[in-house]
Amino acid sequence: MTVMTALSDGAVVAKRNLLKITRLPDLLVFSTVQPIMFVLLFAYVFGSAIDVPGVSYTDYLMGGIFVQTVVFGATITGAGLADDIKKGIIDRFRSLPMARSAVLVGRTTSDLLNNALVVAIMSVTGLIVGWGIHTSIWEAAGGFALLLVFSYAVSWMMATVGLSVSSVEVVQNASFLVIFPLTFISNAFVPITNFPPVLKTFAEWNPVSAVAQAVRELFGNTSPLVPVPDAWPLQNAVLASLIWIVVILVVFIPLAISRFKKAAAR
Repeated sequence: MTVMTALSDGAVVAKRNLLKITRLPDLLVFSTVQPIMFVLLFAYVFGSAIDVPGVSYTDYLMGGIFVQTVVFGATITGAGLADDIKKGIIDRFRSLPMARSAVLVGRTTSDLLNNALVVAIMSVTGLIVGWGIHTSIWEAAGGFALLLVFSYAVSWMMATVGLSVSSVEVVQNASFLVIFPLTFISNAFVPITNFPPVLKTFAEWNPVSAVAQAVRELFGNTSPLVPVPDAWPLQNAVLASLIWIVVILVVFIPLAISRFKKAAAR
């Protein structure tokens, strides 16, 4: 089977997953309304209590909210795969003359497109509450591209989780055990300068911190008055983000494929 055939099969599976989202209003509402709620809640509640020198809190916040949202959005990958296994959809796919890789490629691709929609909605909401992009169109495009590529990498991580557990509910609980420390012990919502030493070290080397810092730089939402910790990932945030993305993909694509083979053979 050729690569083009595998990609074509993956596109069909991706289309199927996107149609499924449109036919599940609650999932569509969750995917679009929750990010709006996060932006409004953090901007008006935290924004009234947190002062970031040299930059508005809304500008500082949006980079972190973007990263948090695409990471949370990637959990749909794990939940969708777990649901398909439970309902026997994977067995039906196995009986069809299609590439085995199409299920995983289609699932991660459809969730990437879903995340793109969510990021677009968040951007409009951010603009309404006062967020702005202060760099060139190419740097801004690089920021959005980095967010989406990072979300794609995290989707493979969540795919591994979804193929390793027994139900959708377990996927959600297991995912949050990973997501909450990554998003909250980071610079997503507040500068990490005053974190306790152990938490500060974790935050400095946290991929979420690197991507949030990179996005802020690409959108021009930084200030010389906000000191960047003297840690390599934050001093070189764009490069560190790309390295993290490659590492996640290299580790979790083979793991997801291995878990898929075992799950499909159950």
